[in-house]
Amino acid sequence: MATLFCSFTSIIILIISVSLLPIISLSQPSNPSVCNGILISYRYNTGYAVPPTLSPEERIRQPYRFESTLTITNNGLVEFKNWRVFVGFNNSELLVSASTAVLADGTSLPADVSNGTVLAGYPVADLKTAVETAGDVNQMQARVDLVGTQFGVGPPNVPLPPNITLANDGYLCPNPTTQGNETRVCCMPDLNVRTNVTGDEKITPLQNGDLTIMYDVIRSYESNYLAQVTISNHNPFARLDNWKLSWDWMEHEFINTMRGARPNVIDTSDCIFGSQGNYYKDFDFSTALSCVKRPTIIDLPLDRTNDTTLGMIPFCCRNGTILPPSMDLSKSKSAFQMQVYKMPPNLNKTQLTPPQNWKINSTVGLDYQCSPPAKVNPTLFPDPSGLPSHSAAIASWQVVCNITRPESKKPKCCVSFSAFFNDSVIPCNTCACGCDVTTNPSNICSAAEPPLLLPAEALLIPFENRTDKALEFADLKRRQIPNPLPCADNCGVSINWHVLTDYEDGWTARMTLFNWGESDITDWFSAVELDKAVPGFEDVYSFAGTPLSDANNTIFFEGLPGHSYLVAERNGSNPKKDPRLPGTEQSVISFTKKKTPGINVGRGDGFPTKVYFNGEECSLPTLLPSNAHRIAAASAVFSSILLMLLILTGMQQ
Repeated sequence: MATLFCSFTSIIILIISVSLLPIISLSQPSNPSVCNGILISYRYNTGYAVPPTLSPEERIRQPYRFESTLTITNNGLVEFKNWRVFVGFNNSELLVSASTAVLADGTSLPADVSNGTVLAGYPVADLKTAVETAGDVNQMQARVDLVGTQFGVGPPNVPLPPNITLANDGYLCPNPTTQGNETRVCCMPDLNVRTNVTGDEKITPLQNGDLTIMYDVIRSYESNYLAQVTISNHNPFARLDNWKLSWDWMEHEFINTMRGARPNVIDTSDCIFGSQGNYYKDFDFSTALSCVKRPTIIDLPLDRTNDTTLGMIPFCCRNGTILPPSMDLSKSKSAFQMQVYKMPPNLNKTQLTPPQNWKINSTVGLDYQCSPPAKVNPTLFPDPSGLPSHSAAIASWQVVCNITRPESKKPKCCVSFSAFFNDSVIPCNTCACGCDVTTNPSNICSAAEPPLLLPAEALLIPFENRTDKALEFADLKRRQIPNPLPCADNCGVSINWHVLTDYEDGWTARMTLFNWGESDITDWFSAVELDKAVPGFEDVYSFAGTPLSDANNTIFFEGLPGHSYLVAERNGSNPKKDPRLPGTEQSVISFTKKKTPGINVGRGDGFPTKVYFNGEECSLPTLLPSNAHRIAAASAVFSSILLMLLILTGMQQ
């Protein structure tokens, strides 16, 4: 009986133990809540409506203040350098302040972040590990307090970004999870991607980009330092003219003197009436150059190159022009020096802080987006006396800028196609460089209709005077004429690519540049991509032309000495009756077929797939000349007409 009772008791205890197992296991930490990588958290703290107060019908436009906290925690075993986090704002947010971060694209706050933005750590950009700090959260974690304005989402709703993720290479981030007023994501190292930064490195290696800016401190004193800024163009097609460079001082610095460049506005009022004037009481601010938080720097003209006060800096004083390295390596840089004064508590020789939010633009060229400055190995400068030695900078930072091509931005140049086997010119596309017929209702035209095919002689006539020629040609060829007619291309520069000949062993093309603008274009260059033809390139006769070594499908053209100017549009010989004439440059280009077997010139291989002019990508026609069976007669007519017109144009210059 006792044995039976003991057995029964054991069974009861076993059943109770088994039934408790789920409870016991649920009380333990679950694996999904553990992050051994980079943990990102976005917490919405509070918000309330701000003026103006709109009616309920306009609730979607009601502005609300929001206060949130972005937290980045390094739970891994490797130091996380130069953290960058994308926050996918989607409520038309305007970010007003970020306590320990800056916008990675160089934009100053307040800024429109309605399409999301990348935040970068400042002044601390590196997050140490728990192992090397004994779990010191202050060194492992970055906490960014965000304040801004959003629209249409107010209490009791909790506006959270649908996406937060690392913008650093080498990490995989799953979809974020949301609970209450917080969304978070755990990003783990991607073992299949090698990054250039390891946990043992104290500084970041030099990075590649379309354009780089070096900020080198070459002398340092207690209250000020001497910095050299070097802008280097690495893109083979891009150029800058009249560049303007700006940044934000973060520690109330001001510029006292400069060589090689100048602020576009000399203003020291912020120093005189601010904290700088209170600290430097005996300082003569009348000789200082700039005290604004965000100065804009411009280049000096050529005649200041050897000025002993303002110039004498290598690569300075080029009137703001930075050429691509494929055109002239010696002119692909620009540099200047400046004396920067600091403010307490940074008054020691080793307390050096680079400016943030860098931005560069120019009157010619594309837009750039610049990264925050990253500390790199000190730059080595050659000895100015010519001795085989170098001097190292005290500290160096690199800013990497890459070209951005917003969809809304239109090109400034366009291309037309023609060939010896077709008597029609396929002109630039309708509205190739932008079109808004609503702004000019008196000039009604269609932005959707394809352009009318043209006779060769119409290429030398401004668009507003081409209508009669185009209509006559359409009537002659019995082509349908749309109503309204297609709009103009609105391009300042157009390029005609004409396939001139095609024979057994080779072929030729003629490239003609037209400047329809009001200003001369100096030091012009063009890059032409031909996917199959470049290995057969032989010679160019009126331009300088070189196939690019790092791009086997591209030929780089520029003007010969004395012909590097593309003059502006000007009056005809009889302004009362003759239309204005564009500035033109023209050359024949020859190719051999020995190195390009199977090339079919007339079916497309003889026409560019991309054309760049002064760094701008041009608009190309969507059609190619056809009717390849119509040969020499059309070639002779087209060539002779265009050649005679160009000769007459040159005689009038």
